[in-house]
Amino acid sequence: MPIEKLLVANRGEIAIRIMRAARELGIPSVAVHSPDDANSLHVRRADEAQALPGAGARGYLDIEAVVEAAKASGCDAVHPGYGFLAENAAFARRCSEEGITFVGPSVGSLELFGDKAQARNLAVGHDVPVLPGSADAVGLDEARSFFASLGAGGAMVIKAIAGGGGRGMRVVTDAGEIEESYTRAQSEAGAAFGNDAVFVERLIARARHIEVQVVGDGRGGVAHLGERECSLQRRHQKVVELAPSPWLSDATRDRITAAAVRMAAAVNYQSLGTFEFLVDEADEADFAFIEANPRLQVEHTVTEEVTGVDLVKAQLRIAGGASLADVGLEQDAVPAPRGHAIQCRVNMERMEPDGDVRPSGGMLTTFEPPSGPGVRVDSYGYPGYTTNPNFDSLLAKVITYSASGDFGDAVGRARRALAEFQGAGVETNLGFLDRALEHGDFASGGVYTRWVDDNVAELAAAPAPVETASGGNGQAGLAGAQLDTRDPLAGLNYFREGSGTRAGQVATVATAPGAQPAPDIVGPPNTTPVRSPLQGTILEITVAEGEPVREGQQMFVMDSMKMEHLIKSDVGGILRRLTVAAGDVVYEGHPLAFVEEADVGEAIVEEKTEIDLDYIPERLREFRELQAMGADENRAEWVELRHAKGKMTQRECLTELIDEGSWFEMGELVLPARHEIMSDEFLRRRAPGDGMITGVATVNGDLFAEQRATTLIAMYDETVWAGTQGMMGHLKTDRVIKFAHEQATPLILWAEGAGGRSGDTDFHHVVAAGQAITETYDMLGKLSGSVPTIGITAGRVFAGNASMLGILDCVIATKDSNIGMGGPATIEGGGLGLFLPEEIGPMEDLGPAGSVDIIVEDDHEAIVAAKKYLSYFQGPVDDWECADQRLLRHVIPENRLRTFKVREVIELLADTGSVLELRSEFGVGMVTSLIRIEGHPVGIIANNNEHLGGAVDSPGADKLCRFAQLCDAFNIPILVLCDTTGMMVGPDVERTGLARKCNNVFVTLANVQTPKFCLILRKAYGLAAQAMQTGSARAPLWTLSWPTTEIGGMNLEAAVRLGDRAELAAIEDIEERAARYEELVAEAYRRGKGVNASSVLENDGVIDPADTRRIFVRSLMACENPHPIRRGRRPNIDTW
Repeated sequence: MPIEKLLVANRGEIAIRIMRAARELGIPSVAVHSPDDANSLHVRRADEAQALPGAGARGYLDIEAVVEAAKASGCDAVHPGYGFLAENAAFARRCSEEGITFVGPSVGSLELFGDKAQARNLAVGHDVPVLPGSADAVGLDEARSFFASLGAGGAMVIKAIAGGGGRGMRVVTDAGEIEESYTRAQSEAGAAFGNDAVFVERLIARARHIEVQVVGDGRGGVAHLGERECSLQRRHQKVVELAPSPWLSDATRDRITAAAVRMAAAVNYQSLGTFEFLVDEADEADFAFIEANPRLQVEHTVTEEVTGVDLVKAQLRIAGGASLADVGLEQDAVPAPRGHAIQCRVNMERMEPDGDVRPSGGMLTTFEPPSGPGVRVDSYGYPGYTTNPNFDSLLAKVITYSASGDFGDAVGRARRALAEFQGAGVETNLGFLDRALEHGDFASGGVYTRWVDDNVAELAAAPAPVETASGGNGQAGLAGAQLDTRDPLAGLNYFREGSGTRAGQVATVATAPGAQPAPDIVGPPNTTPVRSPLQGTILEITVAEGEPVREGQQMFVMDSMKMEHLIKSDVGGILRRLTVAAGDVVYEGHPLAFVEEADVGEAIVEEKTEIDLDYIPERLREFRELQAMGADENRAEWVELRHAKGKMTQRECLTELIDEGSWFEMGELVLPARHEIMSDEFLRRRAPGDGMITGVATVNGDLFAEQRATTLIAMYDETVWAGTQGMMGHLKTDRVIKFAHEQATPLILWAEGAGGRSGDTDFHHVVAAGQAITETYDMLGKLSGSVPTIGITAGRVFAGNASMLGILDCVIATKDSNIGMGGPATIEGGGLGLFLPEEIGPMEDLGPAGSVDIIVEDDHEAIVAAKKYLSYFQGPVDDWECADQRLLRHVIPENRLRTFKVREVIELLADTGSVLELRSEFGVGMVTSLIRIEGHPVGIIANNNEHLGGAVDSPGADKLCRFAQLCDAFNIPILVLCDTTGMMVGPDVERTGLARKCNNVFVTLANVQTPKFCLILRKAYGLAAQAMQTGSARAPLWTLSWPTTEIGGMNLEAAVRLGDRAELAAIEDIEERAARYEELVAEAYRRGKGVNASSVLENDGVIDPADTRRIFVRSLMACENPHPIRRGRRPNIDTW
């Protein structure tokens, strides 16, 4: 359906650009803004505006706030622009959940291209060249090994797995730089994208950056609109972009655009996207894919200019359901590029001689963008606008276009437009841009991605002084209102009483940060100004006029962003004039004092103090003392009680579960909500962490990379008030579950204890039953099918603890555990009788009931089982061994009626020691196990011929369906071992709901997306055989048979009795009739042999059992995605 009302979840020039396109399509637009961004021009350009609660960029990154704004304003679509939430899969998912159209790619595309390693793998899988590098995130040692493999003269780039825009990227040319570069890249990636994972690639020393604009409709239609040249970059940040590339050969252009379309088509791409490549300057035929940006690009403008296509309008129409044909963008209809377009990014910044860039800001006293033929300016600036340092420094994009085929004409027009750009009050990079375009290398095509960095001394010439305006308060350089900083209520009184301006009028400031002194601040003759290095408040002045001041001497103490800064003199001499007083608020660059240079003694050199690295600062000591109060060694009484039960403490279990040194605890100092009745010291010792241990660690780190091994842990501590659930513990749990949901991180929950704690008094005045304070059960339920979840218990689990345990994918319990939705007190309170805890939900009841997946001896075995279970979802392993596969030829008896142990088949088929059976005591006619074959995780579903001859009954069907959902959610391939005599029949089984339950097998297996295979071991009769074959012998990727196979529409004996009844009835002699019956059965058996079925393509072939593993692995490797995925794809997995 076409979009009816659009919320633009962005700001500045891109928000305005989107609103204009929407208006031309007749779509009303709604702007959002943070409280400190209300004066941005995009707010005025929208039909409506909604305020966001958070300040700065944080406001625009608040997913729930943006979604709520869309709902409140009645919008049916959201356009994220670029940056902020544009590539956030979680945001796109939330929009979908609320029925709001996300104007952009699918969630799957966002997740895929949001992980550069996955994007590389997609490229490799579709014959698109990539640079030599790692296939996944790497650790420091792996980065070192890769660098060493490049040999002498080699260089590499360390890059963030997530995000883009040059953040989290470091170039390494020397082995000594690796550790620092790796640390900085990780830190920057973590801060920018919330994911500090990095990978490595070989560096092309002089590379050109070419990107291809693609568009897809999600229906299979994909087209490209040519390429852009983006090689002019400063420290990996684009500053000038061109369309088309004036220096790319047609042959290379065709290869690169074809590669981009091939990758986009492979994922059925929808919306706009950009596929980026590096081209070796020395040999442009040597190009490589580096990343894809699944969003509208900053530089989309140049493509629009040379093609005449409004990309944003096309994007909005596609989001509303239009196809490429509808918008006129099928490949044959895409206009060929005509002429040349150049985009220059005008940033609010000052470039230092060493190439370092410092942001600038202030009030735009003059703002007159260029105009004329072939000139377009996308901006949000206007005279009187006060810039906001909380946002990106981009002020305007100057886009120039020349229809001439001469690139020099386009360069001339761009330089003319930059020269005409008039602005005052804020420093910009206009001079730098002009010098870059003027340079001979630019005109001749000699630029590459590091060209600016290599020529920074030449390009970073001193900027011209910036015009400023004096403010109405007569104090040039002072920022905002000047108040008595000693009075904590001064600011509130100022806002309440006003400043003399009209109601609603916004007070403006006087001078831009970094500006030269205004004309009315002139120092005495022969003096040098001491300037403020930053914006802030003067707290203290430590010198007086007329006094000598030595170089390096402290003169002022300033407060800026709640931090105190010491301002020192950079010259020695006599202080002739002070221009500020304590309490004044000044801008960066304001002259605080004027010093006449003179010989007043040697400069003050700050002495370096030797740091005692063993000294523990007081606040750290205090933290450690509080932390230690909750440790086991300081809770001896409760630890002894726990050990007396034959149990480990939760912290002892934690140590055994996780990798050494990997633990980070979250919320460990939290105390129960009982401050009204108990002291903090008592609570710390009696109930550390409110009885809930939460944190993040790696599990199985010896087998998997750190990102795959990272796991969230939540453990109820039975030694704290019997493991009851406190209010603060619920809030801690909510934090961990939210972490797991947002970052697709597995969760292990150790549940032991009862339900909600009734004695938390701190919340009684705001809580009736606690049902609206926490979101534990809602969020935990939403984890189902999204991330792997494991529950462990080694004791009594009732009420809330039992409910949380029952929500999880896998429940592991010790044999002495008890699990019940209500404990003894609840049962008694309901008038249902008196029971001991051990009578409620013992394992001898719950194992056969299917409530527990794995029953173990003790908590040690529970931990081993949990680590093993988790490993299948973490991925393949390299080290494995297996039994002699020739043994499989002898597992099934020659006597076709003799039973055999299907678990023996599974053990032989699997890697040695890799079998983990789930729910072994429930639905015993079906065996469900996680195994590995050559290290690859596989889900096994097998009929158990020792129970009802392998017939499918209700418990078996339930067990199969739930296991298939589990495998499907995380892309664990399914191998069905079929040996069934049919669906179980009879009046008794129909009372179990068989008519619906057995047919649920068809529904479930038909709809799984994970690779599925079927191997017929022996019998494959009737509907049950079709069900085990996922609906049809042609439904799996293959259906193969062992030589022992026999198939039929029903079991052969029944088929003969029914089909040949008339013939048999005509034979009066019983012995003769029996002999004829045996002949007919033998004939039916001959027809149903696997080799005969293969001859009519009722299966894909008969194989030697000894070849099963080899054939399975080769087939699995032919699959597009044979390995487990990090974020599950099902809305949920049935708990039953």
